[in-house]
Amino acid sequence: MKRILMGLVLATLMITTAGIAAANTATPRVHRRAVNQHARIHQGVRSGRLTPGETARLRMGQHHVHAMAHRAKADGVVTPRERARLWHAQNRQSRHIYRLKHNARRA
Repeated sequence: MKRILMGLVLATLMITTAGIAAANTATPRVHRRAVNQHARIHQGVRSGRLTPGETARLRMGQHHVHAMAHRAKADGVVTPRERARLWHAQNRQSRHIYRLKHNARRA
């Protein structure tokens, strides 16, 4: 009886551990894109294409996307809908970076 009970407990533990390990919270594309956009902002600062105010606005936007990703990962799984929302937010940020880097203002 002890062996059967121990076997069931062990099987349940293994299934639970496998389920936790399979939880998909990795967002490598989102992370790579965020790193790339931070580099674009930094390059705009170095070249003088971004004013301090524009830089602060862009960094706050990036922080917002980072916070969205953190909230999406909080429950242990990033759903396709959450991934789509993150991708859309990053697209918006990318457009903002481009527009501010290519306007007529100089720092």
